[in-house]
Amino acid sequence: MSITCFIRYEIDPFQRESFKEYAENWGRIITRCGGNLVGYFLPHEGTNNIAWGLISFESLASYEAYRARLKSDPESRENFAMAQTKRFIVREERTFLEVVDGTFSVPAVRADR
Repeated sequence: MSITCFIRYEIDPFQRESFKEYAENWGRIITRCGGNLVGYFLPHEGTNNIAWGLISFESLASYEAYRARLKSDPESRENFAMAQTKRFIVREERTFLEVVDGTFSVPAVRADR
């Protein structure tokens, strides 16, 4: 079973660039530590203080192994420390989801063709 960790961040909208740097750092760290990064997403239009991160894993056990590797990774610890120091993340929620077969990454099919 594949699972996706869906992270919802409430961010300080005046520190959007700090969150962007934080997310870009995870782009290097997550894959090195064993996660399959789906992506980080910043607010673009509408609500300006909600951002998202999605990371997939083969199982809950592989997620737990990934979390252990994060704790020992120097760049990971540095990124967490930067977030705590700058305080641009107000709140963070994690939900674990599984994909419904036949619904993920389905390419668009135009009706006019």
